[in-house]
Amino acid sequence: MESRRTTENTINTETPKIAKIMSFAEFIVLMAMMMSLTALSIDAMLPALSTIGKDLGVQNPNDNQLMISALFLGLAFGQLIYGPISDSTGRKLPLYGGLTVFVVGSLISVLATSLTVMIIGRAIQGFGLASPRTISLAMIRDQFKGREMAKVMSFVMMIFILVPTIAPVVGQLILLVANWKAIFIFILIMALLILVWFSTRMHETLEEKNRIPFSFQRIRKSLVEIFSSKVALGYTITAGLVSSAFIGFLNSAQQIFQDQYNLGDKFPIYFGVLAMSIGLASFFNSKMVMRYGSQTMVKTAISVLVIIAILFAVLVPSLGTIMPLWLTMLYLITTLFCIGILFGNLNSMAMEPLGHIAGIGSAMVGSISTFVAVAIGTVIGLRYDGTILPIIYGFAISGGLSLILIFSIDAFQKKDAERAA
Repeated sequence: MESRRTTENTINTETPKIAKIMSFAEFIVLMAMMMSLTALSIDAMLPALSTIGKDLGVQNPNDNQLMISALFLGLAFGQLIYGPISDSTGRKLPLYGGLTVFVVGSLISVLATSLTVMIIGRAIQGFGLASPRTISLAMIRDQFKGREMAKVMSFVMMIFILVPTIAPVVGQLILLVANWKAIFIFILIMALLILVWFSTRMHETLEEKNRIPFSFQRIRKSLVEIFSSKVALGYTITAGLVSSAFIGFLNSAQQIFQDQYNLGDKFPIYFGVLAMSIGLASFFNSKMVMRYGSQTMVKTAISVLVIIAILFAVLVPSLGTIMPLWLTMLYLITTLFCIGILFGNLNSMAMEPLGHIAGIGSAMVGSISTFVAVAIGTVIGLRYDGTILPIIYGFAISGGLSLILIFSIDAFQKKDAERAA
């Protein structure tokens, strides 16, 4: 009975039902802004990371990275909660609650006088951010399905991809006229604007008849089902492993470009180029995946990522000096292009066996993979030693483990198909 109700919740209607006062274009922009708030909260503060650390009395520069990891940790916990709550109460109430939590976390961060307090504020921010990230996907899923949903997501992602590209520039511009606290205030104001926009223009998309009572028992059952499915769990862990190396890079990005290469105010430009490579990969994948399928795209991308990491792991020590900037950019652009292909495909593949619990299943998959990514990614980032080698090793090891998992899942599915035949 629960499976049937969940399926009805996932696919409600044939016809999109956007609020009468909101145009299709406005809906797309609003959903993209809600999803982008996480990227803005991470990337806009990257140029200020070392300055914040100095003001907070941080002795080891690597410890500044914990301000990034803490947000991801809060995000992982939040996804476990907001998805099931929104299935029970509707989409609007959890969003109001989540953005309120985010505002509280932002204020704690602004007022922080120590790294510990800052980490607590960032974790609370992340917990709040799980709401717009989860709710925006749920609202799109409430109103669209099949190709229509794919079209909507394509439009949303086109806008979403721009945020990581321009966010560091915004942060750097704010630093030119104010201190780092102004960055947090700017992001807080953006959250409040989204809250007002959403509350005044967007209607409730989950009808009462399709709501499912909240229960921790339901969360437990969903987690048990994911851990019982070798395919779902395998791809979820693979997504976490791939994301872990990316988080390791994200944590170290400011140190790599501003400290290692002394780029100063030019850091946002280089970071923006790297963000664009992920965006281009998403566009490339949308064209190629229909022709070759998700498995082929994933196997190819991970194989290329691992081969490149191994080549550079051998090359860098032989240089005897810091790797030239152009070579570092070449490595990162190629690697992040592979990451851009992997992100969407791995999540889709993890969700394939969970279609009957799509709503809560998506939240659980996102939460588990984020936990894996934060745990390993934080270790990778904290290993930063003034060179890019820890990042290269991180991609090589996480990519290698991912490759083993992918081929193991493939072998299991083939045996399962043979038994079924």
